[in-house]
Amino acid sequence: MRTHHVSGGGGCKIHVTDQGPEDAPTLLFIHGWAQHNICWKAQAPLAEKFRVVAFDLRGHGGSVTPSEVEDYTDETLWANDIYAVITELGLKNPVLIGWSYGARVISSYLATHGQDAIGGIVLVGGIIAIGKHREPWMMGEGSPALNRDLYTSDQNRLIPATVKFVEQCTYKPLDRASYATLVAANMLVPALVRRALFAGDWDCRPSWQAFTKPALVIHGEADDIVLPSVGKAAAEALPDSTLSLYPETGHAPFAEHPARFNDEIAAFAANALGVSQ
Repeated sequence: MRTHHVSGGGGCKIHVTDQGPEDAPTLLFIHGWAQHNICWKAQAPLAEKFRVVAFDLRGHGGSVTPSEVEDYTDETLWANDIYAVITELGLKNPVLIGWSYGARVISSYLATHGQDAIGGIVLVGGIIAIGKHREPWMMGEGSPALNRDLYTSDQNRLIPATVKFVEQCTYKPLDRASYATLVAANMLVPALVRRALFAGDWDCRPSWQAFTKPALVIHGEADDIVLPSVGKAAAEALPDSTLSLYPETGHAPFAEHPARFNDEIAAFAANALGVSQ
């Protein structure tokens, strides 16, 4: 695995992992709220045929943690983080794959830089709006927006809240190592960042409606974090989209059913980019 640090929006250093042939079609993975690029470890087999790139969002994992709320509410900063990864690594027509909050980051990129430099998008349990644009039908009982203990610096409250949140992300329990990894990754994210990610106002739907390249929406039918109705709404907003629903699956289809997920990603990317599998 290759690692890089690129200069993202406002000069924020973004940590990037990179594996697979450098001249292969590229998949660019973008994790969700309070997570880490390691969440995509079950997607490593895709690196046999694709260049698999993943980065830590600003304030997460190995990326720098800016100290002001505005560093997380300015859409151009999110957009320029993706732009920096694409340009500094010389990625050609990557497919952007965003989990949960990663959908907001992709939407910000499209609103700022347009679609010309990418081949398609995949939304995985993707959110559709935050702040004043978020409506009750978009949030399940496990939504982090509904549990204030997830935003506190009091570790006696934060630790059990995080344990519960990660449990709620899947329909059935993950294996012990995978579950522990997601909890550990979540705990790395400071309270300021957890709060700031939902401090702004953003509606992804205008970006989806303007996107004319291929899109795939993957959503667990038992997702209690971002309700399946959100995935359906995203698919309806995207002009050239396919909706793939996973039965008995929660908020993390890539971890719960990695074989099916990887096959669908490979097939979608091959079709979107016009390459053979």
